[in-house]
Amino acid sequence: MLQSPVKILVIDDDRSVRDMLSIVLKREGYQIQEAENGLSALKKLKAESFDLVVSDIKMPDINGIELLKKVKALTPDTTVIMMTAYTSAVDAVEAMKLGAEDYISKPFNLEELKIVIRKSLRQKDIEKENVELRSKLLEREHFENIIGQNVRIRKIFDLIETVAKTDSTVLITGESGTGKELIARAIHNKSHRAGEKFISINCGALPENLLESELFGHKKGSFTDAYQDKEGLFKVADKGTLLLDEIAEMSQKMQVKLLRAIQERVIRRVGGNEEIKVDVRIIAATNKDPVESMQRGEFRADLYYRLNVISIHVPPLRERQDDIPSLMRFFLEQYNRKFNKAIEGFHPDVTELFLKYRWPGNVRELENFVERAIALEKGSWISTASLPAELIYSITPDRSLAENWRDLLNADSFDLSGYIDDISKKIVLRALEMNGWNVKNTAKKLQLSYRSLRYLIDKYKLKDHA
Repeated sequence: MLQSPVKILVIDDDRSVRDMLSIVLKREGYQIQEAENGLSALKKLKAESFDLVVSDIKMPDINGIELLKKVKALTPDTTVIMMTAYTSAVDAVEAMKLGAEDYISKPFNLEELKIVIRKSLRQKDIEKENVELRSKLLEREHFENIIGQNVRIRKIFDLIETVAKTDSTVLITGESGTGKELIARAIHNKSHRAGEKFISINCGALPENLLESELFGHKKGSFTDAYQDKEGLFKVADKGTLLLDEIAEMSQKMQVKLLRAIQERVIRRVGGNEEIKVDVRIIAATNKDPVESMQRGEFRADLYYRLNVISIHVPPLRERQDDIPSLMRFFLEQYNRKFNKAIEGFHPDVTELFLKYRWPGNVRELENFVERAIALEKGSWISTASLPAELIYSITPDRSLAENWRDLLNADSFDLSGYIDDISKKIVLRALEMNGWNVKNTAKKLQLSYRSLRYLIDKYKLKDHA
């Protein structure tokens, strides 16, 4: 493919200088246009694009510094080289600060000017290549806000592309915090339903009667507090996608009603007799093993086989360690913007800790740790002092605990209360996960009252991890 010739705009109020530069640069294969002053140059810059501008600084109408400002405001990517017969360090510094690529003084050696132009254009090419490489890297690591280049994640990306073209029901499994909802959204966004609504509901967060009302709607007066008719999420998501998160938490009675709705594509409001047709794609997700739940009699086999037309299992973060650096970079950029900070990166010992940690809360936990670190970090690089104690002490050998205590106590400050909260939160979260989020059993295990454990769950916002 032939490349277009490089277009250069030469600006100088001295016609002899313009003619000389035009002749010399045309011989080099450049496409040249001329402007006798700043106003003429601006008209040309507004009419067409140029790869490079060579401009005098001292001109009668608009001086070169003012023109440089206007060029950078109009076309920021245009490379500018300034020239002047009046050598001035002040002008040089100001021009470079404003975005000039280089600066040359008259009378100049033509060979020197050629070298400066070639160097400036090469620098522009390198910057363009870097942008393209970064874009390709991000494209390889990012897929619909899912970050990863691990081979198992790449296979999920390919599966999403294939599955999205169908209307088949999908069952997504994986631990809490692995990104199951992101995958469901990616399937929706890649499908022909992308222009319609994507609705998500956590089936384990509502008691049976409220869940039925949320899914199917209700008629006015059908139960206490039913003051008006309500559309269910099946109807709200009509023509779109409905994600049924934590499907394995649904009661047996609700599972039967859900199965009928999926099979027959009709719903009936609570307290109503009318059958309402719906066209909605169903995606279900669970952090439990559905086969084990089915074997225990908690999950209906007929519903499982209806939902499990296409299965996607999301691996936990500990099984895709090669994605951890990419996730760290992604969340660093995200929270730098959020907190208006310019933290450059992570100290090597922080990266080492992240790679050794087991990540029971998966990607969501990593995001929380990075957000916290950026909020607390006072330097330009994230250090271990900004990490939660639970991360450090969960992977630190006992023999070096004393040394790490000294590091924490020698820091500017040591938040003892925060440290205790971190450890408490970690223990409560792990206990809840081990007990299948059964609050009563977990409270008994931890020798806490039911009310005390509910308080800790609310205090540490652990429902977000369920």
